[in-house]
Amino acid sequence: MEALVASGYFAGVLDLTTTELADELVGGVLSAGPERLTAAGAAGLPQVVSLGAVDMVNFGPMDTVPERFMNRRLLVHNPTVTLMRTTAEEAAGIGRLIGAKLAAATGPVAMFVPRGGVSAVDVEGAPFWDPDADAACFDAALSAVAGSDVEVVESSYDINDGRFAVAAADRLHELIQKGAA
Repeated sequence: MEALVASGYFAGVLDLTTTELADELVGGVLSAGPERLTAAGAAGLPQVVSLGAVDMVNFGPMDTVPERFMNRRLLVHNPTVTLMRTTAEEAAGIGRLIGAKLAAATGPVAMFVPRGGVSAVDVEGAPFWDPDADAACFDAALSAVAGSDVEVVESSYDINDGRFAVAAADRLHELIQKGAA
């Protein structure tokens, strides 16, 4: 997506799933590289961004998970994907990174914070539900954008709730329209 954004194909970006940054920081297999979440900001495009799926680090089948992570909370998503829950410390690092990238943006940015959970497996009663780790991520992201022009929208919904999605899409539409006026 970064290359498409940099090529001028978008009027705005709705980026709700930033899980690749968890893989980048912690060592998973689905990192999109250190430039993830930078192109829209550099281009000055309106962005609505959230902290989607930052509760997990991605690996292949269970037998490919590095030994150093075998004592962690792991979830076999399917035969080819194993997920590892981020710790509060890792989550804070991810939040800081996302916040810093958003604070550096040259265009309008709204950061949506899904207090009800950041993924389908990070809701109350689900295997990765960890309000303390989520709070560490949110607090770090909020600290990183404090004093910047990043608009913060906190929601009690989880990231997969339709009301969360509609609010995020509506806000992006408003930001794009404001720029076109």
